[in-house]
Amino acid sequence: MAFEEFLAGYGLAAIFCLMLVKGIGIPVPIPADLIMLTAAAQVALGRFVLWQAFLVILVAMVAGGSAQFFLARILGRRFLYRVGRYIGLTAERLDRVSTTMRKSGPVSLAIILVTPGVRTAGVPAAGLAGLSYATFLAGATLGSAAFLTLHFAIGYLGGTILGALTNAATMPMLLALFAFALIGLAGWMFLRRRTSNATLERVGDFVDAACPVCLAIGTVEHFRSTANASVPSSP
Repeated sequence: MAFEEFLAGYGLAAIFCLMLVKGIGIPVPIPADLIMLTAAAQVALGRFVLWQAFLVILVAMVAGGSAQFFLARILGRRFLYRVGRYIGLTAERLDRVSTTMRKSGPVSLAIILVTPGVRTAGVPAAGLAGLSYATFLAGATLGSAAFLTLHFAIGYLGGTILGALTNAATMPMLLALFAFALIGLAGWMFLRRRTSNATLERVGDFVDAACPVCLAIGTVEHFRSTANASVPSSP
């Protein structure tokens, strides 16, 4: 509730700054999902203009991602390996995503940026993959726009529902959403526990994907990856 009041008070400037900082790669402990869902809910309540809110967040995501892309290029593989493991960007994850993007280009990057559980590695891996900035920009814009559209649809619907409720009924719903977030965190960590990644990585994945749809997508991706890994390679 305090976070919603903060965004309502400082408006789109606050949203832009938060999404820009997160896009650069600074680990702000506020889920990007929460920012986008709240912004969409504010649109539904008539406090923001739809196209303005959407454009502000999209520009922040692409600009922050561009900064992170160039930083990854400048700092190099060795630095990212050493520092990335503290925020869930293990060498194995970076190499796997980087190899995928080398083969498929902007379409692959766009898909990665929409997929919870791997999207945090997308931008730095693009920098390591040696993609041209034009290729990165195309994939980042497409992926960010799709990710944002998904969350705006969910947030707008939620804001419409909340706007129709009385104040007495709003608090139980907020408490239920908070409880859902805690259950989702526990479920996400359980799904990831069989991997060799640290708990910090699993928490980082959840912070980057805290909405119901993202958790569902991440769950499907987890089981798909596990199934592929269990299939023996041909001799």
